[in-house]
Amino acid sequence: MMAWFASLVVLGSVYVAALAFRLLSHLTVCLRRCYGTWAVLTGPTSGIGWSVAMELARRGLNLVLVGRDPAKLRDISETISRAAPTVQTKTVLFDLSLLTTAQGEEAMRQLQQTVEELDVGLLVNNAGVLEPSAVFLHEADVEACVDMIRVNLLALTEVTAAVIPGMVNRGRGAVVNLGSASSEAIPSLPLYTMYAATKRYVARFSKCLHVEYRRKGIDVQCQAPFFVDGTMASRFAEARRFVPLTPTPDAYARAAVRWIGHGPLCVPNFRHQIMWFFAGIAPDFLQDGILLRDHLWQRNELQITRSLPEVCPIKQGGHAAA
Repeated sequence: MMAWFASLVVLGSVYVAALAFRLLSHLTVCLRRCYGTWAVLTGPTSGIGWSVAMELARRGLNLVLVGRDPAKLRDISETISRAAPTVQTKTVLFDLSLLTTAQGEEAMRQLQQTVEELDVGLLVNNAGVLEPSAVFLHEADVEACVDMIRVNLLALTEVTAAVIPGMVNRGRGAVVNLGSASSEAIPSLPLYTMYAATKRYVARFSKCLHVEYRRKGIDVQCQAPFFVDGTMASRFAEARRFVPLTPTPDAYARAAVRWIGHGPLCVPNFRHQIMWFFAGIAPDFLQDGILLRDHLWQRNELQITRSLPEVCPIKQGGHAAA
């Protein structure tokens, strides 16, 4: 009996110590020097990206906005100018899915020239694509898979490689890569295999860079959110079950910016932390079965939708994928 009680005391002490260390780390990061006056953000024209851009602007950071739609880039730039008149913005037109083409190489050169002239202290690799979705691997469109790899994996790598040398020279900076709970918190994501695999790369890439660059004054972090309202979450059949635990993009952005610098992997939003906890205690076979069932249902629904004749085009609203 005494041994059992002593074990509980030890476990409790370790848990309290871990919480205290986490709080101390949080306070230390909040009080440390700023990383720099400029931030580079990919995918800023909708969803999480839009909200992160506005949150960074609210905190006084000038922004280099990297996206593929000139009208939407102009829209977010004008919105920032109205909300934060002292904040400067620059835009770089860059379709990340064209990275390995001549057009993509020219856009990358433009990005490199832009950041070389600025005190860039923060890079947020937010851009990502979800297609192909709800398909078996042998059914997936090859070109769509290539585009996903270019955006989710290759572009993130090359943009980081373009921005980080300046941080090394200045001895300070932070890189935030948007990963996904689909590769970290749950055992599998059937019928979204390519997406989960690319996001697993993001987490591993971030962890290794965190170790490499920490002594150079650079924090590298992967943030792994669950569903966020109005973005890619709407693509997942199971998202409707977790509406009470799904934050808005603005709520996620506020938490995401607060957590910059807090370790190589984090889940900034408290609602997502609750989901992470339950995902950790649920058996793998149970999660695998539920997700496979949900995604097979979604696959069937998408096949029915695609087979229906188009009678009248309907304009879709809402945010696009980040």
